[in-house]
Amino acid sequence: MCGIAGLWRPGTTSTAEAIAMADALRHRGPDSSGAWLDETSGVALSHRRLSIIDLSPAGHQPMASPDGRYLLTYNGEIYNHLDLRRELEAAGAIEWRGHSDTETLVHAIARWGLDGALQRSVGMFALGVWDRQERTLSLARDRMGEKPLYYGWSNGALLFGSELKALRASANFLNAVDPDVLGLFFRYNYVPAPWSILRGIYKLEPGAIVTIGREALAHAPSAPPSVAGPSHPGVSVRAYWSLNAVVARGADEAMTETQAVGELEAKLHESIRLQTVADVPVGAFLSGGVDSSAVVALMRNTTAAEVKTFTIGFEEAGYNEAPYAKDVARHLGTDHTELYLSPEDIRAVIPDLPAVYDEPFADSSQLPTLLLSKLTRRAVTVALSGDAGDELFGGYNRYLVSRRMWEMAARVPAPVRAGVGRAIGAVPTTAWDRIGRLPLTPSLPMLGVKAHKIGRMLRTSVSTLDIYQSASEEWHGARPSRSDRRLRSLTDDAPAARETAEEQMMHWDMATYLPGDILTKVDRAAMATSLETRVPFLDHRVVEQAWRTPLRFKIRDGQGKWLLRQILYKYVPRELIERPKAGFAIPIGAWLRGALRGWAEELLSPDALARTPVLDAALIRTRWRQHLAGTHEWTGSLWGVLMFQAWSAAWEAPAASVEPSRRAA
Repeated sequence: MCGIAGLWRPGTTSTAEAIAMADALRHRGPDSSGAWLDETSGVALSHRRLSIIDLSPAGHQPMASPDGRYLLTYNGEIYNHLDLRRELEAAGAIEWRGHSDTETLVHAIARWGLDGALQRSVGMFALGVWDRQERTLSLARDRMGEKPLYYGWSNGALLFGSELKALRASANFLNAVDPDVLGLFFRYNYVPAPWSILRGIYKLEPGAIVTIGREALAHAPSAPPSVAGPSHPGVSVRAYWSLNAVVARGADEAMTETQAVGELEAKLHESIRLQTVADVPVGAFLSGGVDSSAVVALMRNTTAAEVKTFTIGFEEAGYNEAPYAKDVARHLGTDHTELYLSPEDIRAVIPDLPAVYDEPFADSSQLPTLLLSKLTRRAVTVALSGDAGDELFGGYNRYLVSRRMWEMAARVPAPVRAGVGRAIGAVPTTAWDRIGRLPLTPSLPMLGVKAHKIGRMLRTSVSTLDIYQSASEEWHGARPSRSDRRLRSLTDDAPAARETAEEQMMHWDMATYLPGDILTKVDRAAMATSLETRVPFLDHRVVEQAWRTPLRFKIRDGQGKWLLRQILYKYVPRELIERPKAGFAIPIGAWLRGALRGWAEELLSPDALARTPVLDAALIRTRWRQHLAGTHEWTGSLWGVLMFQAWSAAWEAPAASVEPSRRAA
């Protein structure tokens, strides 16, 4: 795992500038650095290296192809690179300098072109390639968006890098906050691709390649280049792999239960076998839930080496899964480490969040993820995670609720349904939480949050889109950012789909929430500690197998992840796994009323909010008062404002640098 950066500014580009951009990413690659400059074209590539495969100088980057045509700076892992080497060797003898996957990849690009190389590759990556013959710069990102890649135009230069801080290290970087994108951030608590929080800077979409020619330097796009978007002079975006195409192929309804279990288990075994290959120690995150337990069980079954597992816990009831993880670890015989966190531990890392996440990001589980990464890095350099199991196999409650909501909606008149929803919402969240702690309901943590979500759903028209947006958006029609243009997201223009309601929401989550929230959260937290994370469920062959599998093998009897459970039960007793889903949550709502109240009040004070005039201070203050009173559970929406305020202060973006919103045409 590494950090990459580069720039294209004819006439004034320097190696020193490229090195400064890469050095801003030292945490992503503390082992070595490199830079390359084409003075004639004004293109510079730079790199920070975290050595995982081939720890020798033979893996140094940027790396040239054998004929010198292509220069590559690359972040990631090509898990099947040894297979690619054999395929390359079959077409002609190659004198390899070392055994790094970077060398394999640059040879593959020279032999098959960038598209052909990436289509053959199994892995996670973000990369930049300068073609000295065509004089074009191509940027590419892995199929599911595990690795980040920002690029854009600033002060006459084209810039790219693994994180915004690399772009900001370029000379005369001037890009300001885009208030329209700020409104999009408040909807989701993350900034979805292809947008970034800064005007003129974009995220490359997963599974895409953007190729940029010289004429684009003088004609910067006015909107983010996108696979589905309009063309721009000198800029072309294309997909080398498409989730939409995978989903459109549909499920194999003739698949039997035996086939479903056997084929998925075989592909997961192969994914984990490849992802445990490294020249450094490898471990795994373990929460004790279905996904991470399945990864660890198959990892334990795949490798003869000792498996190290890591988890964190909390003293608060309803949030602590550490005992379950410990039981699973004991059963599987892993070398297990756990760490219990207090509000003080959490508060101590909050000041680090703006630097770690680099643009506003507000999934509160970012806090335990960062602390878990720090714990894990003490013992290993690579950790496998169970992320994406929910999105692929129907694990989120919104998938399970959707069918029940549809059935209820067909029987209950809309006015009655809406009245019930208002009644549920009128009960304070603290009252619902007290009900959830009664002796007869010991397994209902966070009942207030869940009850108010159901209440909002009942007040909608109960379409698939209504349910999804009610569950996934934070402000529900309110607008804390007073920009006059509301940017549309993928779900706003939801097409008629062949999928069921459950599959449609799983598709949306795979395309938006997974890369924008979950994978961003883990990548930034882990790389801040120089830890590489790998996600076996996101081997694209596993993803394709999951979408080939009929829904009846994912959701059954009102429970998600049926198929994964059948595989897991071969290795772990059912009683160690079956319990209510808690997720990787922390009691941040309660802490905002208690230990974190002073910190939050400072950022949400009228004076602090007034420093960014685009914010609706009255609306935000109203929610803050309601949250403190316990009448509403506004943790998600308030956490978004808090993270923006903290980021804005750390980024030194005063109100003057938040540009006026552009009027819609």
